[in-house]
Amino acid sequence: MFPYLILLLRRVLLTRSPKILVASPFLLVPTILFCQQSDVSTPTDPQTMQLLLERISQLEASQKQMSERLAQLEKAQPAGDPKPDARNEKLAVDPTGRTTEAAALLSPQASSSKAISSDSKESAVADPERQDDMSEHMDVSKTLLNIRGFGDFGLYGGTQNGQTTSFSIGQINLFITSNLSERFKFLTELVFEVQQDNSFQAVPERVLLEGSWNDYFKLAAGRYHTAIGYYNTAYHHAAWFQTATERPYVFEYEDEGGILPIHIVGLEASGQIPSGKLGLNYVAQVGNGRSSDPLVEPVQNYVDDNSRKAVNVELFARPDSIPGLQAGFSAYHDVLSTITSPKIDETIMDAYAVMIRSKFEWLNEAMMIRHAPTGQRVFETPAFYSQISRRFGMYRPYLRYQYINASSQEPVFPQVGLRTGPSVGIRFDPTASVALKLQYDHTLLRRQLGINGQTCPQLQMCAPNAVGMQVDFKF
Repeated sequence: MFPYLILLLRRVLLTRSPKILVASPFLLVPTILFCQQSDVSTPTDPQTMQLLLERISQLEASQKQMSERLAQLEKAQPAGDPKPDARNEKLAVDPTGRTTEAAALLSPQASSSKAISSDSKESAVADPERQDDMSEHMDVSKTLLNIRGFGDFGLYGGTQNGQTTSFSIGQINLFITSNLSERFKFLTELVFEVQQDNSFQAVPERVLLEGSWNDYFKLAAGRYHTAIGYYNTAYHHAAWFQTATERPYVFEYEDEGGILPIHIVGLEASGQIPSGKLGLNYVAQVGNGRSSDPLVEPVQNYVDDNSRKAVNVELFARPDSIPGLQAGFSAYHDVLSTITSPKIDETIMDAYAVMIRSKFEWLNEAMMIRHAPTGQRVFETPAFYSQISRRFGMYRPYLRYQYINASSQEPVFPQVGLRTGPSVGIRFDPTASVALKLQYDHTLLRRQLGINGQTCPQLQMCAPNAVGMQVDFKF
């Protein structure tokens, strides 16, 4: 009789709702025990069958109540809210044998947690901005920051008195950007570099918050590179981007012996000028000028030593008819003061024409630096450089010639004098992330004050002959 009961029970279960199969383990165990006891004590009779059918009916009623409760929960869920999990598609079974929904109904703590979760979802749906903000902070797979790294390492030597051949760690540059919204983004260059006393220093070379309204108007605030000419804004603090081992001397950084205000703290407006195929663009900057005291930090990051502001304007064109060509000019004006001259009008005029293509590069730039102390003679310092290179597979040979000629009575940089000469080198890119450079410099030096190999940070313009080998990389 026992096998007959099992077959009968299976037939009944299969004819009922499939969902009742979830509870089959609870039904089979007591039924088997009951049937075994019945076989031992009394013979099977129709009363036993009736008892089994009643138990099945009770289980069906319980399953129906659970289905009605699920339907109520689904109706209470806000319209358009995604399904919380797979429970809306298929009931899962927990380790105890009960459905997870039933376990939730039996546990007051689970019910309260579910209510809180439902309230949170309703508030998030009602406030889309809050929902986006919550998803950004809760999803650990997303980040607001994008970080790229660049670095260089080299071996340098020259023939200047007191100069030694040395391995040198260059700059380690962390280029960090963040899109705060569709219009605003943040940018910074955190540079770790070695000083002349062999100590490391971390400097945020650029810290910039930019808002973009359209192609014709962008506004930025912070510390950025002054748009004097082309090179200063085309090549920032990673040697990886430039072909040669060093920047042209006239565009060297302030803390490495440079003579230009490379950085400025203030406001910048930029954008396109409606000009059709001519491709005109503008840049307008206003901010703290460079410090007049040569013994302090040249970039006035926090306090300006006078109330006058530096102003710089650049216009350039990128015509569609000549791909890769960019030509433009810039004008910079500031008022400085030194110990010998309480007021010096500084004007820097720059003009350039460059051709940048995938295999060919030709940079040409000239400027005039004018210092006019009150009641004294005017000093004008001309400077230019020209650089040409051609890529052949992984190799790119290049040639640069540069020139600067400053008076020994120049009130701002009397130590410069005459520096001119060629540089020749080759760049080898064995991989997409590593570049090897070898460069030789020959420089004619005149009227330098106190120059020696230990105090000059840029060897290529401080020694009659210098050789540099450099490894650039990105990560």
